[in-house]
Amino acid sequence: MPDYAIVILAFIIPFTGTSLGSAMVFFLRDGLGNKLQKFLLGFASGVMLAASVFSLLIPAIEESHDYFGMGDSFSWFPAAIGFLLGIGFLLLIDTLTPHLHLNEDSPEGPKKAASHMGKKSMMFLAVTIHNIPEGMAVGVALAAAYFSNQMALVSALSLSIGIAIQNFPEGAIISLPMRNEGMSRGKSFAYGAASGAVEPLFGVVAFFITALITPILPYILSFAAGAMVYVVVEELIPEAQEKPHSNLPTIGVAVGFAIMMILDIALG
Repeated sequence: MPDYAIVILAFIIPFTGTSLGSAMVFFLRDGLGNKLQKFLLGFASGVMLAASVFSLLIPAIEESHDYFGMGDSFSWFPAAIGFLLGIGFLLLIDTLTPHLHLNEDSPEGPKKAASHMGKKSMMFLAVTIHNIPEGMAVGVALAAAYFSNQMALVSALSLSIGIAIQNFPEGAIISLPMRNEGMSRGKSFAYGAASGAVEPLFGVVAFFITALITPILPYILSFAAGAMVYVVVEELIPEAQEKPHSNLPTIGVAVGFAIMMILDIALG
């Protein structure tokens, strides 16, 4: 397969995962169930953590060592700075955007803006914010492979596949609650799928921005990693650990982490 075809495919795959998950609204009448939802949230957390480490942070450190000639003593510097900037970027978006997390009644973000928005819209925004760093991660990894040859293109594709796998339950987790709120199945599916549309959009933007500024590639790779870790710590893990307590989220994290690690190493 030509390189450009792999790039196009890698942009499409995560959105496909979200859309397929959202389509579960046509097949499941009673939702996912509390236990399954907890496991899937943990699974998504594990995939994103492994992707952040193996597909983004480690390549960022290796790139710093090889490209900048920093050696072992200072090769951590770009990765650390980029990681913290990624955390700060998502924190800023989280603070400025009114949104509502799963199983929550009180919205986050500007209260005045939230008062003019419906519950469904704020739930949609919460998942959409979550999907931004995933799209960025795919775009940055593809650019690192396509333009600078600092990653194998198949490794970037494995990242895309891993994100698509964890996007499947996420699509269901957004569409099914909307159905329970009284929205039609068609609209619930459309909202769930649309929440994943930001991934190819931000992926393409990150792809071309990275292509223009490849000299600071380690910062960009670790920036995407920080943004993804923010989502895990801020949203996925707290939602997975809501009462009643269960060990299923922890098992889900372990399974998701292992699968993403295997994908990255086996394919990359």
